[in-house]
Amino acid sequence: MVRRINVTGADGIRLAAWEFADPPKGTQEGAPDAADTAGAADTADSPAGRTPPGVLLLHGLMGRASHWAQAARWLSARYRAIALDQRGHGRSDKPAEGPYDREAYVADAEAAIEQLGLAPVALVGHSMGALTAWQLAAKRPDLVQALVICDMRASALGEQSQSEWESWFKSWPVPFATLGDVRRWFGEDDPLLERTNPSRGEFFVEVMAERADGWRPVFSPRQMLRARETWVHDAHWDELAQVRCPTLVVRGIDGELGRAEAQEMVRVLPRGIYAEVPDAGHLVHYDQPDDWRRVIEPFLQAALPSGG
Repeated sequence: MVRRINVTGADGIRLAAWEFADPPKGTQEGAPDAADTAGAADTADSPAGRTPPGVLLLHGLMGRASHWAQAARWLSARYRAIALDQRGHGRSDKPAEGPYDREAYVADAEAAIEQLGLAPVALVGHSMGALTAWQLAAKRPDLVQALVICDMRASALGEQSQSEWESWFKSWPVPFATLGDVRRWFGEDDPLLERTNPSRGEFFVEVMAERADGWRPVFSPRQMLRARETWVHDAHWDELAQVRCPTLVVRGIDGELGRAEAQEMVRVLPRGIYAEVPDAGHLVHYDQPDDWRRVIEPFLQAALPSGG
C-alpha cells in the first residue's frame, strides 16, 4: 500500500511525500487532509509505544519518490521511512520560474523533516538528493542523526558537463509511442550507454506519463537543467567537512563517483565510512537492490537504532 502526505515547502510550494508500506493503525487510507495529521508517527506498533526513528529518502535529478519504494518497504519494518518528491519532480509542484537552486531544495527537505516529525532523521540521498542531504546535515545538525550519500561527487563538474546534458535532452526521441519504446531507448539505444542496462530503462519508465501524443517525462527538461546549473560549477567539499553525523559514502563500481574521490570524501567527513556495490552503475539502488540493502541496512541499524 502507498500513502501520500502533502508537505508545504519553501515559498509555499506543495510537495508530495510518500509512505510505501501499510499505514499505521488508526490512519485512514486516502484521508483528504493527510498532511495535517502526519506531523508525528503513529506509535501503536512501536515497542513500548515509542515513535520509530525517521528516514527521509531523497531521489536524484529526474527521479521521483517511487524509485525508493522497494527500499522504503524494508526500511518500514524498523523506521518511519518516507520518500519525498522534490520540487519539479514526481507529484510535487513544478513552478514555471522556480526557484530551483540549492537553497530551495535544502529548505524543502528541512520543511519536510519538521512537518513530518522525523527528526532526528537519517537522510538517504541519491545523486542530487545526496547533495541536498549533506548540505542540510551541515546546515541543521540538530535534525540529522545519520547520512547516506549514494553516488554523488563533491567536486565541480564544469560547464562542459552542463552542455553535454543539454545536448542529451535534445536527443530524446519524444514523444515515445509506448513504454516499451521508453525501456528500449534508455536501456539499450541511448548513445550514452556503453552496454545494455535494463534497470535504467525501468527507471525512466517510472518518470513518464501518457499525453495526447504519446509518453513524455513528468518533469520539464528545462527545469532540470536549471536545477543542475546551480551546483555543477561549484565544489562542495567545505559543506561535506561540516557534516558531523555518521555518514556512509556508497558508490556503484561502474557509477559516476570514482573510488579515489569517494575515499577522499570519506577522509574529509569527520565520521565517514566507505562502501561500494559491485555490478552497479549510477542507479545503485535500482541496479542491485539486494546488495544495496546489504550495505545500507547495517549502517542504519548502528547509526539509528530502532529499539526493535
